[in-house]
Amino acid sequence: MDTTVQLGPLSLSTPLVASAGTVASVVDVTQVIDFSYYGAAVAKSVSATPWAGRAAPRMAPTRVGMLNGIGIQNPGIEQWAALYGPRLAEAPTSLWGSAVGNSVHEFVEVAKGLVGAGVAAVELNLSCPNLETGEMWALSPELTRNVVAAVRSEVGVPIGAKLSPNAMDVGDVAEAAYLSGADWLVLTNTAYGAGVDISTRRPLLSGTMGGYSGAGLKPIALRCVMQVRERLPEVPIVGTGGVRSGEDVVEYLLAGANAVGLGTLHFESPRCAKSILRWVKRWCRKNGVDRVTDLTNGVISW
Repeated sequence: MDTTVQLGPLSLSTPLVASAGTVASVVDVTQVIDFSYYGAAVAKSVSATPWAGRAAPRMAPTRVGMLNGIGIQNPGIEQWAALYGPRLAEAPTSLWGSAVGNSVHEFVEVAKGLVGAGVAAVELNLSCPNLETGEMWALSPELTRNVVAAVRSEVGVPIGAKLSPNAMDVGDVAEAAYLSGADWLVLTNTAYGAGVDISTRRPLLSGTMGGYSGAGLKPIALRCVMQVRERLPEVPIVGTGGVRSGEDVVEYLLAGANAVGLGTLHFESPRCAKSILRWVKRWCRKNGVDRVTDLTNGVISW
């Protein structure tokens, strides 16, 4: 059967995307993860200058899923390009970069650096705060529009915008990103979360609050996918959050996603994509679906 999907200007060999932050810089984990089952893989977010990240503890398991407050530790775009640029061709799938910044200018600087290093596309991680207002970019249509438009005017490769489920109206933010030049949207990043260790009475994370991911995020992310699909019928979407099985992938596609991101599951099962893709193929054959792309937005309303 045909597993190829179209994501705006990008053609992916399968609907699976390895999500940023869970597969390091991609090329440094190819011995652990077989990326040939993915249509694309997104390297961990990079900033303009080195970020040290938060102090430990910055990751913690929960009963369902996990919390993280890494603080986007990274070496900065100059060093990242020097370290990984010469190796990007090693990835057996399309390798995308992920840009993060404290200002619009920094997003542009990083995006240009990623393109110079040779990435096939750039994902804009808009779910971090900025120095100009202290507000998360993806909570504001205006801030989102400013970043996407600035990057779009400076780089020629396809760009995506990774949005937050914490937005008051994710549809408003999605529309701002898409109309400003984003070729696709990623729905979504982590949700706000926190936890307490009752034996020490301390927060599970050094920064108290962090991002919640895992199975419990799926209904929230699915809601975002369905809201945005209804509002923007033509927008390409990568649905991500809480995927653990092929069934989850089919559900995201039916809800309106064009492709589906695998994230937190990599920490538990690095080679999860093979079995997930096989399950999706079997389900499609059993249900008379010849092309995976035919599932997108196939949900039947009551």
